[in-house]
Order: sequence, then structure tokens, then C-alpha cells
Amino acid sequence: MSPFPAKHNASEPKEVIRLSVSEAAKLFGVSPLTVRRAIAAKEITYAVVGGRYKISFESLVKWSQRHTTVRNKTASRGIGQYVDKWKIKNTLFSPNPKIIKTEDKLKTDDPTAFTNTPEITQQ
Repeated sequence: MSPFPAKHNASEPKEVIRLSVSEAAKLFGVSPLTVRRAIAAKEITYAVVGGRYKISFESLVKWSQRHTTVRNKTASRGIGQYVDKWKIKNTLFSPNPKIIKTEDKLKTDDPTAFTNTPEITQQ
């Protein structure tokens, strides 16, 4: 079994992530009333499960990016406040600086210098 996640196949249906109103409000840094207003305005997609709203995460993200206020609150009060902390500090999986081409090395007239695939020669 591979340690890497499988690539998404277009023919397979996507797994839908659904959140409650309170979960969505906490995640995006807005009040539950704001999320309920978006539901009432049909700006986000949802399903009713057991008398509770279950909101599509994908539609929440799209909704949050369409509205400047929500986008700003997401960045300051919601999940966005933790983004700086997500930066990778472990260099184990970072690219080796010795193998990264510098700008000086990139200045060349050879068009094949920018390809990662070797030239194929016919025998």
C-alpha cells in the first residue's frame, strides 16, 4: 500500500464533506446566523439530515470566497489564522538546494535545458 493518497479519478464520485451550521461558522470565523442567512438565500448547498442542516464544504468555500467580509473573517478569525503555522519547518522533504536550478544557470540559448525529460534518439 502506497503512503501517498490515491489520485482522484474523474469517473469516481467525489466524497462530499458536510458540516453543521455551528462547525461551518467556527471554521470560517463567522456567526451561525451568517451561515443560516446564506442557507436562506440559497447561496450554499445543504441537505437536511435528522432535522439538521448538513452543509457542503465545497459550497462553503466558494461562498466564502465570493463575499469579501466572509473571506476576511476566515483569514483573521477562522481557519486562516493558522495558515502561517502550517509552513513546513522540517527540511527532510524539502527540495535539495543543490539540485534546484539558479537563475544564472537558467540563462542559456539551449532550448532543451528547460525540459526534465531526456532527448529520445532513434536507433
